[in-house]
Amino acid sequence: MQTKHYFPPSELIINEDGSIFHLHVRPEQLADKVILVGDPGRVDLVASYFDSKECDVQSREFHTATGTYKGKRITVVSTGIGCDNIDIVMNELDALANIDFQSRKEKDTLRQLELVRIGTCGGLQHDTPAGTFICSEISIGMDGLLNFYEGRNAVCDLPLERALLNHLGWSGNLCSPALYAVHADHELVERIAKTDMVRGMTVACGGFFGPQGRRLRIPLADPHQNEKIESFEFQGKRITNYEMESSALAGLSLLLGHKATTVCMVIANRVKQEADTSYKAQIGDLIQLVLDRI
Repeated sequence: MQTKHYFPPSELIINEDGSIFHLHVRPEQLADKVILVGDPGRVDLVASYFDSKECDVQSREFHTATGTYKGKRITVVSTGIGCDNIDIVMNELDALANIDFQSRKEKDTLRQLELVRIGTCGGLQHDTPAGTFICSEISIGMDGLLNFYEGRNAVCDLPLERALLNHLGWSGNLCSPALYAVHADHELVERIAKTDMVRGMTVACGGFFGPQGRRLRIPLADPHQNEKIESFEFQGKRITNYEMESSALAGLSLLLGHKATTVCMVIANRVKQEADTSYKAQIGDLIQLVLDRI
């Protein structure tokens, strides 16, 4: 029998109250169905739909609430912005589910979480105007995070990665670290997207300005980046939107054995150079859909 790995205090940091280091959540407070949002304030909006709430925990940008919605136990967690924060949240959620905090070893029976990120994004095609709901069927990470984990090739779409790199024609600094492409869980995409959401190929960027082709005062390394991304096509699919978290969520979930996808509402269309800053009233419709379908 293989000896289980022991996770020392320096690797798995547990607070004095028995909660995980960053989230400050205890194992018994985590549901199997998890909604992720970026904005800590949006946790209260999601939780306002709950029929009952059992816990509400805040720590830094991480705000967590667990409750029930139409008989389903659901946890909602704010991640803040970026794939680096997704790395923290995904590893800590998995630890809550699958590591025994007393023995500091993996549990005999592992839980599979269902995770849906609800966010906002920028549309990259003429047919993804502001207000469009996009479910990320494929996520392309330009942040490099997944490359730090063993097994990334096994969960990534390598032909898609090569095709996009060739299409972009990038070299030098723009190729390091290399991008990665990950498919979301098929069953979860089918259940969440149904027939009323666009099935998207999403690029998750390591920043909001330069990495998404926005120029303010600093010139861009590739001024034609957005044109290249908008014109890319692979096996009949086009890149539909930019955001900043979906690739890390999809990749880490696959490596850890969980099911995940991202759904976003388009609030800016980069092709039309339009933005809708009054989107907050409509985000409730997307939250309702996800709560009903998760």
